[in-house]
Parts: sequence; structure tokens; C-alpha cells
Amino acid sequence: MKKRNASIELLRIVAILMILCLHYNSHAQVLLELGMPASGVQIYATIIEAICIPGLNTYVLISGFFLSKGKVRPSRVITLLCQVYFYTILISLAMMAVGTYVVGSDDSMYKLVQYLFPISSEHYWFVTAYIIMYVMSPVMNAACESLTRKQMKAVIMGLLIWFSVVKSFVPVMFVTDHHGYDFGWFLVLYLIAAYIRKYDVQLFYDAKRSAAVFLVSVVIIAAMSIGLYYINLYRGGLVYYAGVPLDLNFIFTLTGSLGLFSFFRYFRMKENWFADAVRFAAPFTFGVYLLHMHIEIQDRWLWWLEHIFGEVPKTNVILFACHQLICILIVFAAGVFVDWIRKMIFDFLGRVLHETWIFKRIRQWDEDLC
Repeated sequence: MKKRNASIELLRIVAILMILCLHYNSHAQVLLELGMPASGVQIYATIIEAICIPGLNTYVLISGFFLSKGKVRPSRVITLLCQVYFYTILISLAMMAVGTYVVGSDDSMYKLVQYLFPISSEHYWFVTAYIIMYVMSPVMNAACESLTRKQMKAVIMGLLIWFSVVKSFVPVMFVTDHHGYDFGWFLVLYLIAAYIRKYDVQLFYDAKRSAAVFLVSVVIIAAMSIGLYYINLYRGGLVYYAGVPLDLNFIFTLTGSLGLFSFFRYFRMKENWFADAVRFAAPFTFGVYLLHMHIEIQDRWLWWLEHIFGEVPKTNVILFACHQLICILIVFAAGVFVDWIRKMIFDFLGRVLHETWIFKRIRQWDEDLC
């Protein structure tokens, strides 16, 4: 059996750690607030935000790169949905059992809908966008195969102008702009990754230039975020545009993502125990997201960790950085462990139910549609 590319698997882990960092900053409420004096921790957190914001795009680029060269099997979509339900329902039942589930009399029906229909209700916005992208991938793959290189490039450039370029420089919010938090932007990223894969595009020529593109991009994002904050503080205005540099579809967020993705394509890990550990942990990164962004957990995991490691230090940058790192690593480790347990359960059920009618039917769907 062919081993997974350890460098790309490491990038998958780096991307989810970046996402965890973004969520830590958000829940700790340490980012710059327009119109309010800035602290050292807020400036530092905003810089870290700029470094990490390309992580989510990068995670989608990885998926698009591999999905665009393989066949999308119905069994994989079903497995993804079962994985989502494992978290939305079983985690909730577990929390009810230990008495930590919180539900008000006025939101019980809405929460029930979020658990039973997690995709339609956007229990996880990322999962909703990701699964729509996944289901659409056979259509996009067929289009990519039939289009010429010039046609495919024109389509991507047109979509980028629509979704990214114009909004990046116009200081007015467009009604159709969802800041990259929707399946439309994911489809754009998928097509970019498919184009890179199909034509073996060597972005930025080597690892050093790729790293430089990433660094320059995050410096621009950070500089614009901090600069627009101070413009708003001293002169007023630009309230909407001050948040644009940290949007997923901001042009420099995209270039940062491409630089990061390109760097890890050139980077080659040594084959040793660390590479094996990376290959083990990387497939569980999706589970890390599903666990810590469960609606019963997403606003509480940092609060729980504060009971162990103390409140988020908001006056000392070094203490804040240490607290942030420890919390992120613990959430990552917990997510990997829980999803490993989930995989063991799924593997067991797969063996037990392998010859049942429903499993045979799913395998038949795979053969018929792939």
C-alpha cells in the first residue's frame, strides 16, 4: 500500500492548528476592537491571526488537490455524514449523561434540528460548505477534464475577480460577499487546486520563494489590519473595510494560502518516526474540527481549559503566547484521540456489517457511479 505524502499530511496538521489558533483568539476576545485602545496582547494576537488565517483555505486546497485526481465514491460521502452525526448526536448524548449539556426552553427545537440536520442547519458552516464541495466534485472534475488549459484558466480568473479581487480593494460590502465562509469560495479553491494538479503547476518555483510569498502575504494582512485599526481610531470611518484583510477570500489571504501549500509541496520530510506519527495523526484533523466546534463545546472549551491553566493572560504577551500554545495543543491532542476512537468504532461496525444488505448496496453504488 502506497504511503501518504508525509509533507502534505504535515501541512494538514499545520492547517488545523492554524484554525484552532483562530478560534482561540476569537473566544479569548483578544483581537483589536475598533474605537478602543490597543494592548500589546491585542497587537500580538492580530499578528498571529494574520499568520493563521490562510490555514483554512490551505485545508480546502489540500482536499481539492487530491479529490480532483480521484473518484468520489458515495461510500465516502456516507462516511463523512456518519462522522458528522457521530459528533452532533453522540457527543450531545454523552454531555447529557454527565450533566454538562445546556439547553434553554426556548431553543430545544432549534437545537434538535441542528443535530438531526447538521448540514442544512449549518451546525458547522465549514462542514456544510465542504460537503457541498465534495458532492459537486464529480461535476467539477468532469468540467476540468473537458476544458482546455486556457479555458480553465479563464474560468478561474473570472471567479477570482468576482469572489476575491474586487472585494479586496473596494471599501464597501457587497451583498453577495460572504467573506469566504461559504461553498462558493470553496468551489473556487477546488478549481485552483485542480488546475495545479492537472497541469503540475510549480507555484513560485521553489520552497524558498513559496515561503517568501506566504510571509509577504501575512505581513501585508497584519499591516493592513493594524493600520486600518489606527486609521479608524484616530480619524473614524472604514469600519467594514478594517475587517476585510482577515477575510478568507481576501486576495492576500489567498496568496498566503498558495504560498503555504506550495512550500509543503516542495518540502520533503525524512522518513522516520516523526513522519509515521504525522501520517497517523493527519487523518483525524477533520475530527479535531468536529469536536471543538460542536455547538455545545465551541463556546466552552477555552473556559474549561481556563479552569486548569488559569484565565487567558491579557496583559503579558509571553504568558499569553504560552497559554495559547498549550490550549491549542491540548485541544488538538484531545480531538485526535476522540476521532481515533470514532475510527475504531467505525472500523468494527464495518467488519461486522460488511455482508449486510445495506453495505452491499453501498458497494454497488460505488461500482455503478465510479
